[in-house]
Amino acid sequence: MGRFWDKRTGTRYPPHQVAPVDAHRLREALLALGGPGARFAVREGTAGERADLVAECRIGEMRLTLKTSMLLVPAKHEVRTLEERWEPAVEHSGEQYGRGPGKAVYRQWEFQRGADGRRRKVETFRFETAEMKNPLQNTILRAGWTWRGVLFRL
Repeated sequence: MGRFWDKRTGTRYPPHQVAPVDAHRLREALLALGGPGARFAVREGTAGERADLVAECRIGEMRLTLKTSMLLVPAKHEVRTLEERWEPAVEHSGEQYGRGPGKAVYRQWEFQRGADGRRRKVETFRFETAEMKNPLQNTILRAGWTWRGVLFRL
């Protein structure tokens, strides 16, 4: 039953030969990820968020917000992660909420005239959720910790 839920929640395990680092070193490595070139920021979690660290990404062009809350569990060498997203709703003018692991590519297109004078659809913006998730997940796994996906508040 464990493997079934691991697949549904996006849980990933580190390679067996990697010795886990201490929680302080992992925390520092995760906080260093949200640097100037990154599209997301990693910060300390607040008491209301019930998380040690939070990675957030806001894409104004798409009215999209991605948030990954991380709770470090040093006794088990695992990071419990809750992935959330807020995006424009397709059918109404509001926004829709989702949580749990998921891969998505967000794109914007516009019509432009080519050199031959024909109109063609040109991609003007692209964002993949992996641009935020992969660096976080890789840092955790390289540190010898488990990325444990959860579906409810930490």
